This record gives sequence, structure tokens and C-alpha cells, in this order.
Amino acid sequence: MRVMQSAADAAPKEGSERATQVRRIFSEIAPRYDLLNRVLSLNVDRSWRKAAVRALDWERAPEGTYLDACAGTYDLALELSRQRGFAGRIVATDFAQPMLAQGAAKIQGRRVTPACADSLRLPFGDGIFAGATVGFGVRNLSDVRAGLAELKRVLEPGARLVVLEFTEPPNRIVRAGYLLYFRRVLPLVGRLVSGHPWAYTYLPESVREFPGPAAFAGLFESVGFQAVSWKLLTGGIAAVHWGVA
Repeated sequence: MRVMQSAADAAPKEGSERATQVRRIFSEIAPRYDLLNRVLSLNVDRSWRKAAVRALDWERAPEGTYLDACAGTYDLALELSRQRGFAGRIVATDFAQPMLAQGAAKIQGRRVTPACADSLRLPFGDGIFAGATVGFGVRNLSDVRAGLAELKRVLEPGARLVVLEFTEPPNRIVRAGYLLYFRRVLPLVGRLVSGHPWAYTYLPESVREFPGPAAFAGLFESVGFQAVSWKLLTGGIAAVHWGVA
């Protein structure tokens, strides 16, 4: 597969070009994706996923079927599956098949079923999931509002959607250090470890254009979610968002 290499390739695209761009990125970096997550987040990403699962309120339906959209190599789905008392199933979807294949060994013997599917056109009926999660995937959708609406469609009434995403810290000093790392260090390390010339330049660019927590909460509300809220994590480097269908 040809790897695009110009600086312009790293800029987030629009519409169908965005979908093609994102599928290509995650298909190409799949072999080093887990390693890079640990290295680039300094292993803090584990605590973020724990926070996302706590926000899901899965105890409301511990034997239910849950959706993990944009699942990648299943880390968030696995975090839910490991919870004491969880007796349900998790359907983990991603539209980049190489990501699902890369993580396949991790879900052996777990309550996780993979499915290659686009989060803008989920192949499921209305109101069938007891809850849903998305970890660092919503900002990659070509239409964020449409993605939230589609996720709401497949949730049963009273179920929660929890979205874990990067954001920019509100504190000026923390934000300056974060932006230095995110825009300078991360692309360099990502390029060296993954071998991909621009995927980890796309990452900070996609975060920069993504709505802040309050604006993102407004998108939740605009498609009908109730009791919408969010919590900043690690000084505002990331945030966990939720709403009730």
C-alpha cells in the first residue's frame, strides 16, 4: 500500500476524504498502535479508560449487550469486560479491519465480539445496546454530529454513551507544555516508532480542530441526549463525556 508523504496529507480532510484518510492511517499504523499508545501517553491512557468505564453506569444492566465503537485494538472493550460483576457482551466495531485483526489475540476468551463497521452507518437495529463507548475515535469521524446521532439510535432508552477524547487543558501553563509535547515531541516519536511519515502529525491537528468540552456537550444535546456532562482528566489533557439516550 502506498503511504502518502506530503505535509498536506497530515491535515484533517473533510467528508469522504476524511474517511479515506482515517482508514488509511489506522490500517498502516496498526502493527505499532498498542506500543505507541503506551509510549506516547506515558501509560496514562490506562487510567483514562478506567474513568470512561466508570462513567458508563454498566451496573444498571450488567448482563446487557454493549457497543464499543471505533474500538481499534479493543483496549476500552477489554477494560469493560474485566469489571467485577460484568456478565454481558461487548460488540467492538471499527472500520479499519487491520486494527481489529491486530488486537484479535487480546480478546480470546473475553466477552468481546468484533465487527468491521462504520460508526456513521452501524449495521444494528434501533435501541439494542445497553450502553456504548468510544475511545479517541469520535474526532476522526467525517461528521461528528451524525456519528453521535447514529450512536444514540442504537441505544435503548436510559442507556449511556461515553466518549473519551483528547482536549486542550484550560490552564495556560499546562496547555503550553501540552502543546509543545503534542505538536513537537509526539510527531517525532510517532514517526520514529511507527515508521509512518505523517500519522502522528495528523493526531494533534485533529485534536486542534475538535470542539472543546462545552461545545462537544452541545453536540450531544443537539441529537437528543439528556443529562449531558463531562470530566477533565490529567489536567485537561483528555476528557470523558457522557449523555443518556
